[in-house]
Amino acid sequence: MNATDLEEQRKGKYILIRDDVEDSELGHFYKPLPCFGCGIGWFSFLLGFVFPFAWYVATFLYLTNYYRRDPRERSGLAASAIAALIFSVALVITVLVLVFSGR
Repeated sequence: MNATDLEEQRKGKYILIRDDVEDSELGHFYKPLPCFGCGIGWFSFLLGFVFPFAWYVATFLYLTNYYRRDPRERSGLAASAIAALIFSVALVITVLVLVFSGR
């Protein structure tokens, strides 16, 4: 920093530190997410209401830390994992009721 930069900083003006956004880590996250822009996790969550197997695929991705590639995927993958857990519990309860109801 030279003397003029220090004077501008004391006056309250902003100093441009770095302008190469594409090379920084944040530049990586300016790309749109896959699956129509909502990400694999949320797409799997929505698709899981028609094909519940999609929740299990997203749960596998969540447990294998797929979200480390792009942290924006984490919430959708976690929602799919929770949906898979709820679906599994409901399925087990339904099967147990049908088996022990005497039919």
